[in-house]
Amino acid sequence: MQPQLSEAGTLPVDSSYKLGAGDLVRLDIFDVPELTLEPRYTVLLDGALNLPWVGGVSVQGLTLAQASERLREQYQKYVQNPVITVSLIAPRPLKIGIIGAVNRPGSYIVNTIGSEVTQASLSQRSTTESGSQWPTVSKAIQTAGGIAQLANIREIEVRRPQANGTTEKLKVDLWKYLQAGELAQDISLQDGDTIFVPTAIAIDPTQANQIAMSNLSPEQIQVNVVGEVMRPGGVGVRPNSTLMQAVLAAGGVTPGRGNKAKIELVRLLPDGRVDRREFKFDVTRGLDESSNPAIHQNDVIVVNRSNTAKVSDLLGSIVSPITGAFGLLRLLLGN
Repeated sequence: MQPQLSEAGTLPVDSSYKLGAGDLVRLDIFDVPELTLEPRYTVLLDGALNLPWVGGVSVQGLTLAQASERLREQYQKYVQNPVITVSLIAPRPLKIGIIGAVNRPGSYIVNTIGSEVTQASLSQRSTTESGSQWPTVSKAIQTAGGIAQLANIREIEVRRPQANGTTEKLKVDLWKYLQAGELAQDISLQDGDTIFVPTAIAIDPTQANQIAMSNLSPEQIQVNVVGEVMRPGGVGVRPNSTLMQAVLAAGGVTPGRGNKAKIELVRLLPDGRVDRREFKFDVTRGLDESSNPAIHQNDVIVVNRSNTAKVSDLLGSIVSPITGAFGLLRLLLGN
């Protein structure tokens, strides 16, 4: 589940969370009235907290419990048996990688507190402000433009580097998250995580439609519809839209010119091959791979000319020069 700010303005986090530069924390030292603390402290670029009495203390790579213990050791020089707790107010922006079947794979800086992205805004944040949201797998995928249409959301993998140099691999099934509301599947991310979304071998059309309607998918995909349609060119449609829907989005087949018996779908496959298939235009058909398939990002749809249009265009190309010649002759003769 996503952590929420407590009433005290701190953010409950996983016990394994490691502090780093940019984290905003709160210190509580009990029964030491002569020690005045700021309401919040920022972990500096060198990983240290600059504190009264003890100066700079490095907390880089420490959990909150470990940081509390380190500060207790430092303040023990001045206070007998100090009781110190370190709490997280706002975590630093996380650098994560998103690869595989997403629309914009790459490295991303994922902010943890909405639109606040600068260190200045972090430092100005009140300890009583609420609304923090921890980055999760689903939010990261949205940042990367949403899943591709052939994404396998049942077997997503989060690769998390460990201090000993190994990589922990966490399995995520976002289908359970969408279908059954299992929030535990949408795990919280940590700095340095890499999300891998595999490609599915096949997807059930019913499941594909449900996934397309979720916020894991982009709002629109772009396809090109060319040839004998009313508005040829790029067209934006909802994910999992059908071939017929894309043609209609381009204004439909041009009356009297388009060949409704020959609609071509051209698709560049991941291995570099080009898949070209022909279909008949029939708006009464629902989603069906053999007669009205779902279209993918960057598909090209070609609506060919009808035989009547071909003959008309041929006659026009023949008659036009003759008509032009007669017009020139009449001009020369002054008629």
